[in-house]
Amino acid sequence: MSDHLAALPANAPRGIWGAVLLAIGNDGEIDWNATRETVASLCASGVDGIYSNGTACEFHCQTEGEFDRLSALVAEEAGRAGLPFQIGISQSNARVARERLRRVVELSPFAVQFTLPDWWPPSDDEIARFAKGLAETAPSLPLVLYNPPHAKRRLTLEGIARLREAVPTLIGAKLSGGDENWFDEMRKLLPGFSVFVPGHTLATGYAQGAHGSYSNVACLSPKGALSWWRQILSGAPDAVEMQARIQAFLADHVLPFRARYQVSDAALDKAMAAAGGWGKIGPRLLWPNSCVPDAEIVPLAKAVRTRFPEWR
Repeated sequence: MSDHLAALPANAPRGIWGAVLLAIGNDGEIDWNATRETVASLCASGVDGIYSNGTACEFHCQTEGEFDRLSALVAEEAGRAGLPFQIGISQSNARVARERLRRVVELSPFAVQFTLPDWWPPSDDEIARFAKGLAETAPSLPLVLYNPPHAKRRLTLEGIARLREAVPTLIGAKLSGGDENWFDEMRKLLPGFSVFVPGHTLATGYAQGAHGSYSNVACLSPKGALSWWRQILSGAPDAVEMQARIQAFLADHVLPFRARYQVSDAALDKAMAAAGGWGKIGPRLLWPNSCVPDAEIVPLAKAVRTRFPEWR
């Protein structure tokens, strides 16, 4: 294990974590049997952990009943596999997020992910009050901040360091990363704090001190993401070359869907999972969101096999 991974506390996440995705039936509702099969396949893939209710899991579209059912399903399947799991409690309504947290305590997740309240950009005082309130609600559960580029408030590394000082159970964050100066600041301000970067930047991110990824590459291929992670850990020179290949694949075959069909990042992740063929999952999203059409999945799957034959 590298020095910066070994320096993390035992309860801090590291490595490749796979996103739980919802299988949506022809009726537009969650297909719970197919979702369970997909979660079981992800657990069996060898990933370091799984997490529910990131963007790709469409947390912003779930009812509270669906949230509870999915959380229980994830806990059951991860428990059966002996795998760490995180549950995302993110909700634009801070009070609802806190209620979600109260309900998942009994499931004993490895950690809980949260976004900041997002209808109106929260002030520094409101952010601190919210995070402290989560910690007080579930003092036994580690917290992981999910602060994506489209958040109404994107915290600086200095801001995250202040929040960590105020909330000792905050153990990590899912961030978009940055340039060399950003990573220099990260290493200085956040020692012993788990920082995860996007899957498609993991080789260079890890080299500069990142600890893993809640991986969009694992949406495409858990096996491929893990194979690449082993390359990264070994220091193999072709790890950076693989990153370039992954980014070129995304630019050529995945990102054009965003403009072509006016779809979200969640739609791109689900299209990749459908093309990857590792789970019982299609590209459809919950109402009213658009998805990449079914007709695009077969050529996308062919492109995956052509670009990454070693991932079979």
